[in-house]
Amino acid sequence: MQIVIVGVGGQGILFSSKVLGEIALRRGEKVIGSEVHGMSQRGGSVISHFKSGDHFGPLVQSGDADVLLAFDTDEAIGNVSFLRSGGTLIVNCDDPARFETGTMGEYLRDKDIKVLSVDGYGILREKMGGRFLFLNVMILGALVASDSSGISMEDMASAVMDLSPERFRDDNIKALKLGFKR
Repeated sequence: MQIVIVGVGGQGILFSSKVLGEIALRRGEKVIGSEVHGMSQRGGSVISHFKSGDHFGPLVQSGDADVLLAFDTDEAIGNVSFLRSGGTLIVNCDDPARFETGTMGEYLRDKDIKVLSVDGYGILREKMGGRFLFLNVMILGALVASDSSGISMEDMASAVMDLSPERFRDDNIKALKLGFKR
């Protein structure tokens, strides 16, 4: 499995990578990862490369990712080339048409890329009082629901619980379930 996680600083990209790594390690899989930070402390781009299984090198090459998790719409657009044909894009986006029409829609259809659009901010505003801190775990819930990773809800919830600071555990599980239901 090769996953690229993209967004901007402060969205919990590195925590999400740790959760995926923990799940893979519990399964006895090899794990390789790398993070690329722009001006992450100022809301700049952050990219995390995650590999489990028999892969070499820390970076996912363009056209090789099974899944692209995008916590930010613009970062999804800028990094969609990481996806292989037949891959899955899971994106935090309040306007799914951005990935259905125009040049982007055509590209995704040509590559047979499955798109799961999640209005993460809208759902978190409505269901969790605008606590956007939990967007990352919500997107992990959507990953489980997509069936593109082979990760069960039980395994994801267990890793999230074990890696979350105690004060965030209940809200992280709530966000995980919201992402799964989206």
